Amino acid sequence: MKPLQGITVVALEHAIAAPFCSRQLADQGARVIKVERPEVGDFARGYDSRVKGLSSHFTWTNRSKESLALDLKHAQAGEIMDKLLAQADVLVQNLAPGAAARMGLSFEALHAKYPRLIVCDISGYGDSGPYRDKKAYDLLIQSESGFLSITGTPEEPSKAGCSIADIAAGMYAYSNILTALIERGRTGKGRRIDVSMLESMAEWMSFPLYYAYEGASPPPRAGASHATIYPYGPFLAGDGKSVMLGLQNEREWAVFCAQVLQQPALATDPRFDANAKRSAARAEVKALIEAAFSRLDAAEVIERLEAAGIANAQVNTMADLWSHPQLAARKRWVQVDTPAGLVPALLPPGAPDAADVRMDAVPAVGQHSACILRELGYSDADVQQLKTDKAI
Repeated sequence: MKPLQGITVVALEHAIAAPFCSRQLADQGARVIKVERPEVGDFARGYDSRVKGLSSHFTWTNRSKESLALDLKHAQAGEIMDKLLAQADVLVQNLAPGAAARMGLSFEALHAKYPRLIVCDISGYGDSGPYRDKKAYDLLIQSESGFLSITGTPEEPSKAGCSIADIAAGMYAYSNILTALIERGRTGKGRRIDVSMLESMAEWMSFPLYYAYEGASPPPRAGASHATIYPYGPFLAGDGKSVMLGLQNEREWAVFCAQVLQQPALATDPRFDANAKRSAARAEVKALIEAAFSRLDAAEVIERLEAAGIANAQVNTMADLWSHPQLAARKRWVQVDTPAGLVPALLPPGAPDAADVRMDAVPAVGQHSACILRELGYSDADVQQLKTDKAI
């Protein structure tokens, strides 16, 4: 039995934050009913067509769910939602600011009817304050949270290469829902969860926030290198490939100089004998390291780093990650079904094997509409009429 088996989640969701949250609930055995617009569905379905014609974002965040196509603005939608929520444990939504409340789906409107229902609202800025109604997308929150100010090169800021603001909000929504389910087990009552993308990213920004405490200068943008520790970043080897390495203390610096660079005197050179000095003289230290590395290919550099016990990594591409030997050795890849056929999917972190989590199909738009409506008491004729009326 999966940990969340028997828990039903109704998800009014689109894009990434809420779907990523609810997919993790589904991973743990929850039944997730994804309510989508008839025909077109979640707009993330149209982001691209890289996975056998399906969207990469949608394939990632929507496995193991059931799709109910329902026009939430249709006159008959309210009755269907009432029947759904009467048997649900959790409602997750990240509709436009205020949209759920206008449809009578706020926690305040639902709690009297469904006192055990947990309602999780995910938004850009939260449900109060001057930014409450402001539109929010991942890149905008990366900017608003200050993430861009510390990411990139000294000349130009850069965004993260994946949707970190959405992911952060989805993770906090997931963990808060788990907490609320535990609390409900004690009190018998559901509660409201208000997750803000800005607040989620602000939490993740706590190191640079404290580094810049009381007006101190923030961490500088340092490209792929660490902002304050050096050498800690990518260095070019003789074959043109880069190797990522990280030194954390003076003992490691001495070992690195002696065993990797094979220049032990550098460890006590007064120009470089403390991290602050090395960080201030980055260009000079980088030139020394890359001069030594130029006589080796990347594999030989990594071999020396491993022998010396110095932390290192390859600068992998997406193709490298697909074929990563560690993921293969730990059997982290399984196959999941989609409307376009089987595709590989990663097991959720922490899951020992596929038997411990749900890894079911990614649904087509409205794939489960008729089945779900029959469960709610609608006849085949009723379902057909709802289709005719374009409610589903």
